[in-house]
Amino acid sequence: MATKRPAPRKADPASAIPSAADGLGTRLRHARLVRHMTLKALAESAGCSESLLSKVEGRHATPSLAMLHKLAIALDTNIAALLSAPAMTASPVQRASDRPSVRFPGVRASTTGKSKRAEGSITLERLVVPSPGQLLQGDIHVLEPLARSDEQIHHIGEELGYVLEGQLELTLGAQSYSLQAGDSFYFPSTEPHSYRNPGDTVTRILWVNTPPTF
Repeated sequence: MATKRPAPRKADPASAIPSAADGLGTRLRHARLVRHMTLKALAESAGCSESLLSKVEGRHATPSLAMLHKLAIALDTNIAALLSAPAMTASPVQRASDRPSVRFPGVRASTTGKSKRAEGSITLERLVVPSPGQLLQGDIHVLEPLARSDEQIHHIGEELGYVLEGQLELTLGAQSYSLQAGDSFYFPSTEPHSYRNPGDTVTRILWVNTPPTF
């Protein structure tokens, strides 16, 4: 009697998207050593603990987008350089099937008492593969329900975006704006900014920065 073989397990599409921790620790440590900075010096400059920084370099923790941004500024670089290997192709075309993505874990939000829960993650789909010397950066920000970018950040540059689907709450300084699919926005990056998906469905935003930030 023939033995029935179990059906192959289907791969989880989300598992194919690399975490922000993949390769980050090595690049972060390299950037720090190139600049002759100690863990303590970088931690103080970025406003985090040495323990967290050590865990990130050892691939035992993944920083939020806001914290990664602070680390990039402290190292005089950008998030793309810390997350991505140098581009290996000079082609001006980026095929959808070859589009790289990176996922950031959900921000841990307080609930009742002392317990915390992780809200939805944020995934960046790279429309432009990061490369040294670029003036523009384009991504599709994919926000799971309730995903948010943590604290406000600000830096030099300009940003514009177009909501492809879902809902977006964009906060600039003390002012918040509610956007729906088809709405667009522009603001100078020097304005403190953050964003979140207040809905119960996925939000996708075409987001362009200059100079490259993410």
